[in-house]
Amino acid sequence: MTKLDEVGAWIRDRLPALLAEHDVPAAGVAVLADGEVVDAAAGLLSTATGVEATPDSLFQIGSITKVWTATLVMQLVDDGRVALADPVSRHLPDFALADEHAARTLTVEQLLSHTAGFEGDVFTDTGRGDDALARYVAGLGDLAQLFPPGDQFSYNNAGYCVLGRLVEVLRGKPFDECLAEHLFTPLGLTHAAASPYEAIVHRVAVGHVRPEPDAPEVPAPVWALARSNAPAGSTLAMRPRDLIAFARMHLEAGKAADGATVLDAGTVAAMQEPRVRLPDIRVMGDAWGLGWELFDGLGTPVVGHDGNTIGQASFLRVLPERGIAVVLLTNGGNPYGLYRDVVGHVLRELADVQLHPLPVPPEHPEPVDAMRYAGTYSSRVADLVVSQDDDGRVWLEMRPKGDALELGEQPERSELVAFAPDTLIPVQAQSGLHVPFAFLGDDGAGHAAFLHIGRAVPRAAG
Repeated sequence: MTKLDEVGAWIRDRLPALLAEHDVPAAGVAVLADGEVVDAAAGLLSTATGVEATPDSLFQIGSITKVWTATLVMQLVDDGRVALADPVSRHLPDFALADEHAARTLTVEQLLSHTAGFEGDVFTDTGRGDDALARYVAGLGDLAQLFPPGDQFSYNNAGYCVLGRLVEVLRGKPFDECLAEHLFTPLGLTHAAASPYEAIVHRVAVGHVRPEPDAPEVPAPVWALARSNAPAGSTLAMRPRDLIAFARMHLEAGKAADGATVLDAGTVAAMQEPRVRLPDIRVMGDAWGLGWELFDGLGTPVVGHDGNTIGQASFLRVLPERGIAVVLLTNGGNPYGLYRDVVGHVLRELADVQLHPLPVPPEHPEPVDAMRYAGTYSSRVADLVVSQDDDGRVWLEMRPKGDALELGEQPERSELVAFAPDTLIPVQAQSGLHVPFAFLGDDGAGHAAFLHIGRAVPRAAG
């Protein structure tokens, strides 16, 4: 029995109990090592129907889609039809933002590396037609510029929708058709779906959500987010083994299983090179490449991406120098705890790699003077209000607005404590995760200019 066989046996044996421990309804796992793949699944795809998960069941991969979108863009780079340094406006002449100069000058590379600088959480539903993405991008003209293009990292869903539109325009066909023609087909994928209409013919997971903070999880009222956000991760679904096939192409210098070239070898390497460092919030990578999230300090290079949709969470980790990839797809509960147990075990056993510990609040936090942090930080989806009470306790109130209200988000209040220099952390976890809040920059009056949670949220008031 090979080491991979042992890992596969462990997953099949332990997965049902781990699902119960972390309240995850179902999960699918696939692992690649030494050119071989093992996969497994367990649990219920929907607690309402009782349909059981199998290794061929489809889960949404969420924002892992962004690596697929980046790959489509880089195929165009290989073909000489676009360059990383090109202003996006060269190919999308009607592209507009509130900042006209930024709209004219920001580049393809800046979109790929999340450094374009405009506000990125825009989930406008522009319908289900083939023009959904075109209409979405046409509606970004009032979008605020948070910082000059290239200045810093801020995760940007809208930016990847712009990249998807770039692919549509240069290929002359809808984004989902580009996925099918230029990735599904050359990779030989049989259980991948770019839309709900394709997913429905397969065995498909349904996300599970809490209608209220303390309520039990129930199947989500809708299966997917809007088609307009497809390039950012709103609809793409597949079985774990098909996602492994995509990762394998990136491990094998852009070659598909049959030897066909999907990407040039140099392009594959370029996508994994760091383009921007991230703030030290410890729940994302340490740097970002072209589509890929990059993780430092693990003893070997690790690239990957995570994804979240309505009640579903996904994880992809790839070790380029070791020929190893692991996929975990889930549909509710505490996916981060399951990720630590499953992906952590796989990487320890196959590569002697220890995952970085997830951030947790200190048992005895230091007192905080929150004068620099207090105030309102505002985005299109929420106001984040930081305050300090008379007892010295620091509070964050999240007030949803716009698209977040339409998606059913509820106001939340949580206590923050000291975690690291200029960084606070919530006492209570969400979905098993404590996401630190980094306070960056200066507004000229001694206050932080941004609250950073992977997205740079600018200060709106003192």
